[in-house]
Amino acid sequence: MDKHIKHKYLSTKTFGHDLGISCAFRQWRAVHSHCSKIHGYALSFHFVFEAEQLDERNWVMDFGGFKALKDKVLELFDHKLVVAEDDPMLSEFKKLDGLGMADVVVLPAVGCEMFAHYVFEMAQDVLQVELERGRVKLKSVEVREHGANSASYLGNEL
Repeated sequence: MDKHIKHKYLSTKTFGHDLGISCAFRQWRAVHSHCSKIHGYALSFHFVFEAEQLDERNWVMDFGGFKALKDKVLELFDHKLVVAEDDPMLSEFKKLDGLGMADVVVLPAVGCEMFAHYVFEMAQDVLQVELERGRVKLKSVEVREHGANSASYLGNEL
């Protein structure tokens, strides 16, 4: 290969709908939509990594090295009721948590766009060692509710 040409390699990792990451939430600000009601999906998460050079194995990322990230995603979203910290019914949701009727996770905001942002930041923390070597960049995270609805968060495009 010509060493003067910049190459870009992409690899992806998906925690798919088949994992059954069951998450319920509501968008309380959507007052004229059914999305203001508690509803849920088996979410999926799709990560895109980029590198200009492959490692000694000719890989962008080691697909076997995602256990810690998967565990964090499951901890935050699997069988959880995710509620925005400014939800006017937050105290009621916390009561459900206290009664053992729901595992409530409070985040600054809800929705696939924000979930993608949170998971992007979380992935950078969890995969810090690999990413800090400077060879690999986390390019984006996509969160899917189902086959028709998804949202992505892109890292800084410098």
